[in-house]
Amino acid sequence: MKRGRNPSSPGGGGSTLREQRRGGVETPRPARSRSHPAPDRSVQQRNDLVLVGEFGRAHGLKGEVRLKSHTGEPQAIADYRPLIASNGKTYSLKNVRTAPGGAPDLLIAVVDGVSTREAAEALNRVQLYVERDKLLPPDEDDEFLLADLIGLTVHNEAGEIIGTVVAVPNYGGGDLLEIAPVPSGPTALLPFTKAFVPVVDVAAKRIVAAPPDDLFEPAKPQPEDEA
Repeated sequence: MKRGRNPSSPGGGGSTLREQRRGGVETPRPARSRSHPAPDRSVQQRNDLVLVGEFGRAHGLKGEVRLKSHTGEPQAIADYRPLIASNGKTYSLKNVRTAPGGAPDLLIAVVDGVSTREAAEALNRVQLYVERDKLLPPDEDDEFLLADLIGLTVHNEAGEIIGTVVAVPNYGGGDLLEIAPVPSGPTALLPFTKAFVPVVDVAAKRIVAAPPDDLFEPAKPQPEDEA
């Protein structure tokens, strides 16, 4: 059973993020800490927006920009117009293509009105949203929108707050929750399986997790092979 689907094309079937719940137990891996620019207050106060992507570094000299897409079909993000940005502006994508490197969710985007490298650089780390009513609701009880997972408070089974979900990456072995610890420190990855995450309560903005004791401990160096 899976936990959700990515947002896909407007009005289409794939409106939520698919997350694995079952399967083999994976060893959580440490992750680098992240920093995101603070959203515009007017955007931050809205509860009808769903995160569908994030601009990255400028690409080339003609205004193209890298884009991380969270939609089920990555290039379907260009079908949403306008995209509501975390800086309070709105954008439309004229064209997108897969970025070099082979990751399908990493795109090169041509943004309407952005034609110089300097303008593209100003978009770095700007997050992109669409209005929730443009997406179909999850069609199963065990499915969730990506935007509904990011920002949830993570509690352990004793009820103690241990962190906050900041991302939901997938490196090919199943979906993971990237958790920033309380009060601070590098993020860590927890498999988004029923064994590790028994409770997801979006309405209460909380997750109950059963993480290993060393979840936030730095990875130990691998011993060198003896000669």
